[in-house]
Amino acid sequence: MKKLKERWGVENNWQIIIIFIVFAITGSTASYIGKPILNFLNITPETFTTVGYWVVRIVLLFIVYQFMLVFFGWVFGQYKFFWGFEKKMLRRIGFKRFVD
Repeated sequence: MKKLKERWGVENNWQIIIIFIVFAITGSTASYIGKPILNFLNITPETFTTVGYWVVRIVLLFIVYQFMLVFFGWVFGQYKFFWGFEKKMLRRIGFKRFVD
């Protein structure tokens, strides 16, 4: 835990537990709401190819996840950590000019 606290810049174990909870809630929620969003947009394996459907679903889940991560981080009082985490992730995938 000590290395993780140093790497993430958090002060106590309680913050790490909250961060893990936020990651779990965000992943579960993004996955849960992904299918209804795709159904609303009429994107199904029958209307797309199976591969196309999964590509669209993964991209959609990735986008939804990014917004929800910051939102749930804010709800749980860890906005600063998750906003920094988001900026770092977006820089790594090539959106550096949008987060600086």
